[in-house]
Amino acid sequence: MTITLNLSPEIEIQLIQKATKEGKDISEIASEIISHAIELELQDYQETIKGITQGLEDFEKGNFSSFEDFTNEQRRKYNLS
Repeated sequence: MTITLNLSPEIEIQLIQKATKEGKDISEIASEIISHAIELELQDYQETIKGITQGLEDFEKGNFSSFEDFTNEQRRKYNLS
């Protein structure tokens, strides 16, 4: 599939430099970068869903703390007044 992208001059230079450094075609480098970004986004999404699911399960089991306990913990953790 062919896709046309309009890149800023700075990004284009970085892409050319990376392709030159790795001895690859600029299209191959662009494809690898896009593929990696998609994988990271999917991984982040899956971790978010996992965290939400775990939180809901904990809540249903009664494993939670009060808002006051939470705020006190955050104050201690981040040295907040």
